[in-house]
Amino acid sequence: MRTYIIYALLAAFFASLVPIFGKLGLRDVNSTLATAVRAVIMAVFLVGVAIATGVTREPLEGRSLFFIALSGIAGALSWLFYFMAVKGGRVPAVVAVDKTSVAIAIFLSWLILGSKMDFKTAVGALLVVAGAILVAL
Repeated sequence: MRTYIIYALLAAFFASLVPIFGKLGLRDVNSTLATAVRAVIMAVFLVGVAIATGVTREPLEGRSLFFIALSGIAGALSWLFYFMAVKGGRVPAVVAVDKTSVAIAIFLSWLILGSKMDFKTAVGALLVVAGAILVAL
């Protein structure tokens, strides 16, 4: 199995724990505060990993830094709204609707990055959206 598939599966597994732990933790906490605390914990953890693996010596500047910053802002907004939704809604519905991001990312990667968009990919993305709608209802 290719390494990136293993990483993607691990990402999916750990992402699946976020709404579960989040719902348990959000019971009596403001979702914005919870998102901020989560972000600080993630930042400290990831800086520790970067230091431990020695990647902090690599340069990061210019265009790369700009797009990584935009990615960080988009991720922060995603978490903020995600935790608001998890606090107020049913976890299965929130998770399903959130995963429509898969279809949106496929479309945006075609539009912005020039990724391949064939019939199979388009139908798969539409099925993700259809499945999300079914779970959300």
